Amino acid sequence: MKALLRSLACICALFFLGSTHFVSAQSYPDKSIRLMVGYAPGGLTDGVARTLSPQLSEILSKQVVVENRGGGGSSIATDVVAKAQPDGYTLLMADQALISNPSLFPALPYDTFKDLQPVALVGTAASVIVVNSSVPVRDLKALIALAKSKPGTLNYASGGNGTMTHLAGELFKQVARVDIVHIPYKGTGPAVVDLLGGQVPMMFSSIGPVAQYIKSGQLIALAVTGENRSPALPNVPTLSELGLAQATVIGYWGVMAPAGMSNEITEKLAKAINEAVKRPDMNQRLVNLGIDPSFASGPRYEKILSTEIPKWSQVIKNANIRID
Repeated sequence: MKALLRSLACICALFFLGSTHFVSAQSYPDKSIRLMVGYAPGGLTDGVARTLSPQLSEILSKQVVVENRGGGGSSIATDVVAKAQPDGYTLLMADQALISNPSLFPALPYDTFKDLQPVALVGTAASVIVVNSSVPVRDLKALIALAKSKPGTLNYASGGNGTMTHLAGELFKQVARVDIVHIPYKGTGPAVVDLLGGQVPMMFSSIGPVAQYIKSGQLIALAVTGENRSPALPNVPTLSELGLAQATVIGYWGVMAPAGMSNEITEKLAKAINEAVKRPDMNQRLVNLGIDPSFASGPRYEKILSTEIPKWSQVIKNANIRID
């Protein structure tokens, strides 16, 4: 009899837990949601988050608040999300750092695949190879020839060690077999300022920060690193068109959650993100930031990460890049 009562108690407990989980998913969200950004306000990833958050707030009928937690190449904010309850109330606006950090920081306090789960991809972006207008080249072939004629003397700027503007340059060096010298800056803004001033001749930049200077003729765009031409720079060829497909670089921006979040909440969030990305006003704002709106489900986003993380791990290893 006691055994029967214990069995019934277990069944009731399991039923209660399942019912609670169902109700929780059905009522989600019932309070505000944090969207963590691993950088100070004002950067590109922060811009994507602040473009997405008001749209999600409207769709979900609860406020989605952007919270900036800079440091550690975004690993501090990522760790906050990785250690949060998987209830859908703490999310991460992820960018390329999610892909490169496992190789740049071997002692990360979280495991990207075990402690986090993709919710949805929001957008992608190519980089553009630009030179100051004083540099005597007007196409990529001429730039490579110049670099090979003067090995170790042509410098390129980046937004800092381990950033995508740095890694894109290292991949280009490996594929084109040129010896160009990396000059790291504390952010893309200062790098672009010196590029415009001629203190550094070239840069691998996201399109948004340099588009106006390309249009004004102060900078010359030689190639975009995406698989397709950029709508923002339709006359600029891709690296693939120029015979350097292996140097293709695409940045990915998406929303991540703590591992273990329920399918119901994950799907509700993904559906809301998809709706937001399709909205013309958000679509245009992303384009203005240099982002190509590109929704993809969590499983598809996970496949992208599974491909990109090993790719960049090899680039980082080949270039012997270390972040102290």
